[in-house]
Amino acid sequence: MSVNPSADDRIRWLRLSSCTLPLKTPISDAKVLTGRQKPMTEIAMLFAEVRTAGGHEGLGFSYAKRAGGPGQFAHAKELAPALLGEDANDIARLWNKLCWAGASVGRSGLATQAIGAFDVALYDLKARRAGLSLAKLLGAHRDSVACYNTSGGFLHTPLDELLVNAQASVERGIGGVKLKVGQPDRAKDIERVATVRKHLGEGVALMVDANQQWDRPGAQRMCRAFEDFGLVWIEEPLDAYDHEGHAALARQFDTPIATGEMLTSALEHGELIRHRACDWLMPDAPRVGGITPYLKIAAQAEAAGLMVAPHFAMELHVHLAAASPSEPWVEHFDWLEPLFNERLEIERGRMRVPTRPGLGLSLSEQARAWTREQAEFGERS
Repeated sequence: MSVNPSADDRIRWLRLSSCTLPLKTPISDAKVLTGRQKPMTEIAMLFAEVRTAGGHEGLGFSYAKRAGGPGQFAHAKELAPALLGEDANDIARLWNKLCWAGASVGRSGLATQAIGAFDVALYDLKARRAGLSLAKLLGAHRDSVACYNTSGGFLHTPLDELLVNAQASVERGIGGVKLKVGQPDRAKDIERVATVRKHLGEGVALMVDANQQWDRPGAQRMCRAFEDFGLVWIEEPLDAYDHEGHAALARQFDTPIATGEMLTSALEHGELIRHRACDWLMPDAPRVGGITPYLKIAAQAEAAGLMVAPHFAMELHVHLAAASPSEPWVEHFDWLEPLFNERLEIERGRMRVPTRPGLGLSLSEQARAWTREQAEFGERS
């Protein structure tokens, strides 16, 4: 239990919002081309707003793609009352409390992704109260982070448009470009990567992402075919849980292997690290349950000598990446920008870490307009 908590620090009010963000264009990657998923048309956001008796506030979020949004919101509503009256400073203890409150449905996946919104909100609150950015609260190593763009390189994008998107990213000041691969016709993958590499030249960082759609023999062939393109990494060449297969590729090829974004707990990442299954680890803080488990994963990665490139949600991950001892990458997606009043600054291939207190974010009127459900707990005033 918290030791002599100040009355001002006790959580007095919470609000949960289920917000659906529509995408301008249906998104297709290799999982769509193999028939395993439908094109993505929207992202379900779970926002948590927390306020203490002393008037300190925090904003956090989690998200779901294609499925799970209503489930996250429902589980968060079950858990929220357990935070009322608690000391907002005791973030790790509260994470454990919420995790065990819902342990009958598991300690990973949707169950802890709902906790992630609360966890991020509590960190945001603590940083705001201290007058520090989240990166500074955690202990920043840098004030900007190398960034690469993904949103312009999906498989539904024709090759000529792909070149336009890649050039636009470079001209905007983004430091790298990631292309989706994993098409049934692998010659098309090679053509797309070769064409973009020739167009951008050797000076622009280039990554590819197969979204888990190759088998082991196919992954070996494609990794070999991509060896001469000078890629920063080949991402998710195999199923996310095929740690042995990923480890074999990491040993065999010069091009680094990246994976981890689909894992949903610190324990799952620990197994991936134990198998030495990648060179670049790609944890996703909302997907693993928030900043508390993310920091455990980052510590394991540092001890193992792995590089870190957190997945998606740049608005949060720019802070976490800034606190990484080794030089990381952050994934640039402009999809979430309409949800917030603030914008991240990008120049010379790097994303600047916001200096505003906390995450440095506030919800926009558009986010409120896209909100489908809300639930409040406690008393705000």
